Amino acid sequence: MATMNFSVPDDVKESFNQTFANQNKSAIVSRLLQEAVVQARRKAQSDAAFMRILARRQQAPHVSSEEILQVRDDIRAESDSAHDSPAR
Repeated sequence: MATMNFSVPDDVKESFNQTFANQNKSAIVSRLLQEAVVQARRKAQSDAAFMRILARRQQAPHVSSEEILQVRDDIRAESDSAHDSPAR
């Protein structure tokens, strides 16, 4: 098992020692480090996904709000007419 040394403010050390008295502090720190790694990886994936979305949006054709609302209304009208038709 590896050893890591960190400098932390005295108040953080005291709070940590009080909060986790009589517990395996190495195990707690290991778990916190693992959670930090997972969180950093998720953030990197999220950031990459966001950048892909932005790139796609820049290549997408511009559509006005009016056009979007008109298409929505057309789809709703088609859906309503399909539900109003007699069953086969």
